[in-house]
Amino acid sequence: MKPSWWNRSNPYGRKSSPQYATLPESYVRPVNDRPNLSQVSDCNDVPVIDIGGGDRRLISKQIGDACRHYGFLQVTNHGVPDDPVEKMQQVAREFNELPVEEKMKLYSEDPAKTMRFATSFNVHKEQVHNWTDYLRLHCYSLEQYTTEWPFNPSNFK
Repeated sequence: MKPSWWNRSNPYGRKSSPQYATLPESYVRPVNDRPNLSQVSDCNDVPVIDIGGGDRRLISKQIGDACRHYGFLQVTNHGVPDDPVEKMQQVAREFNELPVEEKMKLYSEDPAKTMRFATSFNVHKEQVHNWTDYLRLHCYSLEQYTTEWPFNPSNFK
């Protein structure tokens, strides 16, 4: 069975969704509920934290400070080689470019499922929707969960 949002329009031109020329009203926030971008300042000094060694207490403090004051940070010297990161990004793009019908094979509204494709809005409760689809995967321990992961794209695992 298709979820109720299956036929929603697609203003962003995603290949895997129907094409529409306008944004549905249910996705348009009232003006007084939108961020006032004129009050948002530029952030030219994103915290960059070297986690590749050094004083662990200082690194922990830097991470805590960045989270409290900025809400995000960039890490360097994390030890993850570029190749696996690039492969992960590529397979994520391939998954997102799959036809909706293929992704819907993984769809579930059951929050207890450890692997599911879903959407973060509740069409039954929300007056204005945030459009966010996601693929939820449990990863720890890999041996326990990878058997549930998608087989498409073929290099997903």
